[in-house]
Amino acid sequence: MTEAKPIRTLFCIAVQQNFFDLPFSQIGPVWKAFGTMMKGISELPGVTILGMLDDDETMVGTSPTGFPWTAYIMADVPDRETVRLACNLFRTTPVGDTDERLWKYCRVEARMGRALEVPTNL
Repeated sequence: MTEAKPIRTLFCIAVQQNFFDLPFSQIGPVWKAFGTMMKGISELPGVTILGMLDDDETMVGTSPTGFPWTAYIMADVPDRETVRLACNLFRTTPVGDTDERLWKYCRVEARMGRALEVPTNL
């Protein structure tokens, strides 16, 4: 029996206008929640984070619907259910002491596929 290959997953993350509408003094809890979400993804069973990219230095303001996104997390994930659990962290991660969740301030889209390998026999 062959071992199942992980699903190569690109989590595409957009920061929404609600974040930019906050006074500067109130963004700290959102960043802390964002860090909690990132740690949560990395701690899901079988997840290997391959890399992250933050586009915040060259793209200022909200992301349009779709590409380009603000940040990306590339990971190998064991199955679709784990991808769903990772995305669900945006719905369930609280922001500070409020009744708000992270998805008020950012959204995620997960793209799943297989690892593309460079042919060695060319």
